Amino acid sequence: MGLQLEKGEKDLEFGSTSLSSISPTASAPPAPALVLSNSGKRMEQAASAAASPTAAPALVLSNSGKRIDPSVKKKYVKQVTGRHNDTELHLAAQRGDLAAVRQILGEIDAQVTGTPGEAEFDAEVAEIRAAVVNEVNEVEETPLFIAAEKGFLDIVVELLKYSNRESLSRKNRSGFDALHVAAREGNREIVQVLLDHDPTLIKTFGQSNATPLITAAIRGHTEIVNLLLERDASLIELPKANGKNALHFAARQGHVEIVKALLEKDPQLARRTDKKGQTALHMAVKGTHCEVVNALVDADPAIVMLPDRAGNTVLHVATRKKRAEIVKVLLHLPDTNVNALTRDHKTAFDIAEGLPLSEESAEIKEWLTRYDAVRANELNQPRDELRKTVTEIKKDVHIQLEQTRKTNKNVHGIAKELRKLHREGINNATNSVTVVAVLFATVAFAAIFTVPGGTQEDGTAIVVHSASFKIFFIFNAIALFTSLAVVVVQITLVRGETKAERRVVEIINKLMWLASVCTTVAFIASSFIVLGRHIRWAAILVTLIGGLIMTGVLGTMTFYVVKSKHSRAMRKRTKSRSGSNSWQHNSEISDSEIDRIYAI
Repeated sequence: MGLQLEKGEKDLEFGSTSLSSISPTASAPPAPALVLSNSGKRMEQAASAAASPTAAPALVLSNSGKRIDPSVKKKYVKQVTGRHNDTELHLAAQRGDLAAVRQILGEIDAQVTGTPGEAEFDAEVAEIRAAVVNEVNEVEETPLFIAAEKGFLDIVVELLKYSNRESLSRKNRSGFDALHVAAREGNREIVQVLLDHDPTLIKTFGQSNATPLITAAIRGHTEIVNLLLERDASLIELPKANGKNALHFAARQGHVEIVKALLEKDPQLARRTDKKGQTALHMAVKGTHCEVVNALVDADPAIVMLPDRAGNTVLHVATRKKRAEIVKVLLHLPDTNVNALTRDHKTAFDIAEGLPLSEESAEIKEWLTRYDAVRANELNQPRDELRKTVTEIKKDVHIQLEQTRKTNKNVHGIAKELRKLHREGINNATNSVTVVAVLFATVAFAAIFTVPGGTQEDGTAIVVHSASFKIFFIFNAIALFTSLAVVVVQITLVRGETKAERRVVEIINKLMWLASVCTTVAFIASSFIVLGRHIRWAAILVTLIGGLIMTGVLGTMTFYVVKSKHSRAMRKRTKSRSGSNSWQHNSEISDSEIDRIYAI
């Protein structure tokens, strides 16, 4: 019964007649008729093939008069045989039947009509062969994959002639490609043939990012490991997704020869850790092979005390796994600290006491006791005390820094309030000075029209030639003009920077001092004029009282102002020598802004 390809299909189908009976000694059945199309071009009619009951099943390739488009990379070879919907080629590769493989591939050449040697004919045949050889079954396995897994070197060599890079690196449902499965099964010759055919296959990855080297190391195939290391030694640096490299797996499985081969390539490999922080020695002590432990320790004795992320050294792991012989080996090593602590503060002896009662746990406790192992609570633990002290110091420093931050924040707020109060004080002072200045100017202006001693009919002062009147007139004029100057400055002053306002206030205050002195002198002079010669003693008394008061007030104020400026100058020189501290940087308010209470 032959299968025909309906128009519109592109499937290459074999008939239900099995080719599994093909063998070198058996008589071959009639060759199947190969129908390339249904248009009559380069084909044998399927109808004539089907008309004969003895005719072989037709092998139908295309649905048109044209050859298959080379751009169509995907071929379809459907066959309902075998456990995984295998083709005849899959079954022949699984049996290791080289003759059947060659016959299946040779029949393609025999059935295609045309003249061998022609480019068109050769391309047609090569494309059909590639489609048959690279076809996969239900579990995504090619015939070459099956041959590599079974170890049939001759079939692998035969199928490699027609395999492409995509099919060689294609993985089955288990995540293995042809090279990985050959390395897993220990087929060294097949591994070598595959790498000779395509050296880039050595960089392919299998399950969980496993390299061919890891695959071979897990199974303990030393020859394949050596072959892969010769081809590319950098494979030892490539770990699986969990961080474990080939040395981790070889050590865990106890493959001492592979461990030695890997360490010979890179002795530092013994220090590589996985994502749990475990070295290959951690993996080795989980097993039962003391020679692997010795090989790793010989490569780097210091790794015996390397902890994993949980703080477990290899002695902790071996004790937990009840590996009594390995515990003995570790205890004999000079670098082993028998009382090392894990992160949960347990020694190996604590772990041994927590084990279920057994012969191994009792033996481990006995050996640990011989080497002075103790419980964690019996240890003098300066390291823990130091860690605790450091933690407390860190906590105290953090608290102090936090308090400093809060203090600086409060200082910022206080400085802001002080600046606000300072500005308000300056505004109030300037307003008060303005009022006083206007009052001084009013009094001085009015005094010129109501002169002491009266005036003559023409308005001239009666005592115009008196020395007292002249003094009165001059100082009264000075008081008037000084007060007016202060008023002008206050009217035109624009509120802005605090320092500028403060300097203006200093100048205004000095002018007001001058106006006060001049008004005092003018008043004393007028008293001599008004009182006359008869009660001159009263004028002298007023002069003494006024002079004493004004001199005392001005002298005292001058003393304190000079003293304040001297103190500020001394503090500035001290700060410039000792440097600025955080308070000075963060307060944002200088001494001149909070200490200067005298404006002169």
